[in-house]
Amino acid sequence: MNFEYSDEQALLSDAVTRFVSDRYGLAGVRSAAETKDGVTAANWQGMADMGLLGMPFPEQAGGFGGGPVETQIVMEAFGRGHVLDPWVGGVLLPGALLSALDPARLTELVPDVATGDLVLALAHEEDGARYVTAQVVTNARRCGNGWRLSGRKVNVLAGAAANRLFVTARTAGAEADEDGISVFEVPVDAPGLSRTAYRQYDGQTVAALTLDDVSLPDGALVGDEGEAFSALELALDTATAAICAEAVGATETMLHATVDYLKTRQQFGGPLSRFQVLQHRCAEMYVAVEQARSMALYAAVSLGLEDRDERRRAISAAKVQCAESARFAGQNAVQMHGGIGVTDELLVGHLFRRTTMIERQFGDAGHHLARLDRLGGLDNQMGE
Repeated sequence: MNFEYSDEQALLSDAVTRFVSDRYGLAGVRSAAETKDGVTAANWQGMADMGLLGMPFPEQAGGFGGGPVETQIVMEAFGRGHVLDPWVGGVLLPGALLSALDPARLTELVPDVATGDLVLALAHEEDGARYVTAQVVTNARRCGNGWRLSGRKVNVLAGAAANRLFVTARTAGAEADEDGISVFEVPVDAPGLSRTAYRQYDGQTVAALTLDDVSLPDGALVGDEGEAFSALELALDTATAAICAEAVGATETMLHATVDYLKTRQQFGGPLSRFQVLQHRCAEMYVAVEQARSMALYAAVSLGLEDRDERRRAISAAKVQCAESARFAGQNAVQMHGGIGVTDELLVGHLFRRTTMIERQFGDAGHHLARLDRLGGLDNQMGE
């Protein structure tokens, strides 16, 4: 397999890296803190101007046809610069769902998403679900020629900024059945819908939704009734692969920042970088970065596989490794910086908080190890 970027991919990497370097980092953290909905308007428009908001959508839907590797390139750059604007939640995740579930509806939305005029959001996670994709208690019942939705969603990525919501709800089956899950398009101003924005530990803004007998027309149903699980699982795997790449970028920045700090910090008559034990720590951090990078690429490539189980094994294995690598690098970066490593004045502390959140987003290590075990593990896959 050729792991080198094509000329077009190399140009994309250079362009996104420059964009992130110019607009994000500590300055981006401060800009995000001043927003109410988690979207920095000027930077979001900048993404639109670069084509990043239309990049992951198929060309037949009006996008630029970027695939998983292009997404990995973008997300690594976002991780290096600590981009808090909700590209995954507002573009990639709902787009992946609609691409699998209702391509015609996606085609209608892509032009406005690509220009930055429309922000999407998928509201799926619920209290107590513990990362179980099929755990959906929010219910939808038929009422005349339409639907009535009731329930609560939490940690909705881009939910505070979205002007188009896609909500999972159960139309049949028990609360953890894979069958019977449907998706509905819900206007943000629908009577009975309340939206509460809040900022997470890592600085990203998300939302909680409460649906109190929200009335929707029959056309609000996305795709076939009760058949959304497979598309939903694929969309969540797509987003998981993306944040694995983000973790790689963040971990890489923490490594470089630590090496630079050790070269300049004077102690005991010389720079800290002359101490062999710290050199070994940095070498171990480098190994962690490269382990995460290889697994993130493995996850990205797996999204194109027809074998659902093979894809899920790859995604879970990558999530575990990327989270472990990021935690190891982050803890060592903070320790070698000392007290200033956790202050708001250094990007290292912000990146450590972000990678800690990534570790728990879309399933923690326990969840993904359990999924790997159910699927027979990587040994089963590699031995075939």
